[in-house]
Amino acid sequence: MSQKRRSKTRSDDNHIDETWLLPYADMLTLLVALFIVLFAMGQVDQAKYDELRVVLSDTLGGSGILDHQDSIESSDEPTMTKEYELETVTLSETAQAEKTELEQLQSRLNGYIDEMQLADRLQTELGASGLLITINDGILFESGSAELRMESHELMAQLSSMLASDPPRYIQISGHTDNVPMANDQFDSNWDLSGARANNVMKLFLESGFVEPAQLSFTGYGEYHPVESNETVEGRQSNRRVEVMVLPLEPIE
Repeated sequence: MSQKRRSKTRSDDNHIDETWLLPYADMLTLLVALFIVLFAMGQVDQAKYDELRVVLSDTLGGSGILDHQDSIESSDEPTMTKEYELETVTLSETAQAEKTELEQLQSRLNGYIDEMQLADRLQTELGASGLLITINDGILFESGSAELRMESHELMAQLSSMLASDPPRYIQISGHTDNVPMANDQFDSNWDLSGARANNVMKLFLESGFVEPAQLSFTGYGEYHPVESNETVEGRQSNRRVEVMVLPLEPIE
């Protein structure tokens, strides 16, 4: 009897205590739950969020770890600050004011065009990029020449005076031609001709004294930006033009 008792005691002493596994398993479960919650917080899918809340509740024995939140949508969303709202309103009002001023400028230009009966040679168009003034080359130049006609000097002076503004707006001048190859010794290509014409128009703007050099730029596009087909006489005539783009002080879209 004594021998059996000693054997049993020895067996009990060799048994490993595994009670520490229970809190360890609970800790792992909580860590998994934490990572799942962090993952869910980075998602915007409401259906998946609700499904996760149900699964966690069942897994943790009915403990609603996410029950204190009704939904992702009900959480506080980042709100626009009053300062940002004020800035947005101010920009919108500024853009609208700039659009109104350009509309008034276009109205004055159209009045001048009607008065001088230039509707077939001079057009205006107000768009998102600014106020575009298109001048047919027949009123400005002889064929194949970049020298401005004497009668066009008064037109350029009138235009530049109407385009003067405070603060000043940038003005881009571009020359365009048809696709008929150049046939003189003065210019090697339509590109050269269009650039020279735009440059001479810019010089007249400067001579008027109403605009500053820093406002102006010019470029020549040659035949590569047509507005009509070059297959017809009328189309080629429309393509031979100088464009004056008045840029808005603020985007007006």
